[in-house]
Amino acid sequence: MGPGRALVMKVLSVNVSKPQVVEIDGKMVSTGIFKRPVDGSIMLRELDFDGDEQADLRAHGGPHRAAYVYPSEHYGYWQTELGRDDFTFGLFGENLTLEGLTEDNAHIGDEFKIGAATVVVTQPRVPCFKLAHVIGLPEFPKQFLGSGRTGFYLRVVEEGAVSAGDTVELMSSDPEAMSVREVCNLLYFDQKNLDDARRALKIPALSPGWRCSFKARLAKSG
Repeated sequence: MGPGRALVMKVLSVNVSKPQVVEIDGKMVSTGIFKRPVDGSIMLRELDFDGDEQADLRAHGGPHRAAYVYPSEHYGYWQTELGRDDFTFGLFGENLTLEGLTEDNAHIGDEFKIGAATVVVTQPRVPCFKLAHVIGLPEFPKQFLGSGRTGFYLRVVEEGAVSAGDTVELMSSDPEAMSVREVCNLLYFDQKNLDDARRALKIPALSPGWRCSFKARLAKSG
């Protein structure tokens, strides 16, 4: 058990959806953000869960973003912050609502066993206008990102069935030990920190998009 890991990490909800077309700001948009909890075991495969699908493959999906995790601990925070009590798991577009694993104790490159599947943490989540539509606040993506409560994406190492109630077991960690929160802050709010940008690039599991961003920053700095 690594430092800062909860004694119990588990799945509270598995959430999936097929894309649907909705009107956002006067435009018809296809989105898979409207996740709903499912009962029983569901297979997590290389690109997504059975019954799930991403609409915009430029911003979502692919092997490095096969599943999106959101910590259950943040639901209470947002309900208080936004003055609401109508939240249900899957609201933030997550496939997995987990307890005991947050942006502070999940590190890029951490490998976990979740149910029968093995996964690796690859990057924080970057919110977009679709999340604003779900919450009903145009500025919510900025608030979401600034809070550090972004959740994170997973790459699937070994496919397997996952269900609510499954435990989450840490199998291995990257030696750089950079948390999801640290890496997110590094990209968006600590842009002069070139030393940590170099550290992030040492992590093989870091997703290609984030890797390119840090490489471009270092190239620009000379």
